[in-house]
Amino acid sequence: MRDAGLDVRDEDRPGISIQGQSARIRRFFYLMMDKPHGFITAMDDPKHRTIAELIPPAYRQADLFPVGRLDFDTTGLLLLTNDGVLGHRLASPKYGVDKTYAVSIEGNPFHEDRDPVLFEAGLILDDGLVCRPAVIRIIRPDYALLTIHEGKYHQVKRMMGATGRKVTALRRLTLGPISLDETIGSGQVRELTEAEINVLYQAVDLQRPV
Repeated sequence: MRDAGLDVRDEDRPGISIQGQSARIRRFFYLMMDKPHGFITAMDDPKHRTIAELIPPAYRQADLFPVGRLDFDTTGLLLLTNDGVLGHRLASPKYGVDKTYAVSIEGNPFHEDRDPVLFEAGLILDDGLVCRPAVIRIIRPDYALLTIHEGKYHQVKRMMGATGRKVTALRRLTLGPISLDETIGSGQVRELTEAEINVLYQAVDLQRPV
């Protein structure tokens, strides 16, 4: 049969063969990207460069979408998949998936004696929005690692603004149990390992589909 539009049912996949050889049909894909500065987290946009440009041709027909969003000027870990249930749970505040960012700031320096307590208590933003408790680990007066459990619009920048600081650089290092592979290079992608895929499903109480 030569029908490129044929929809194969899940129960029929194990029986598919090509010229007598069993074929393994992949349903889902999982990629890690080191998102560079200057790209928006979207698959299509009429005005800006998008992360879709960075996806290798081999994956462009897989209906991938980004898990959550990184701002135009934010770099680092971005996951892409075509499993909608997994992507929704990873991005949903309901499941409290940790996200850790490296934050460089100017303005009010970080203070070891005050900031950890302040962030753990749950910051109140300038518009009155109360953030969930966050963990900050101060590396230098102008640099820290911040772990949050939600992903409100421009949240890290707004949290810094509420404490008298301006973000000068922001890079996501982790999403749940997955850490950025710093060896892949800015703008590059790699597939997640089997172990990484499994722990993602475990992190959101989801059975990995066969």
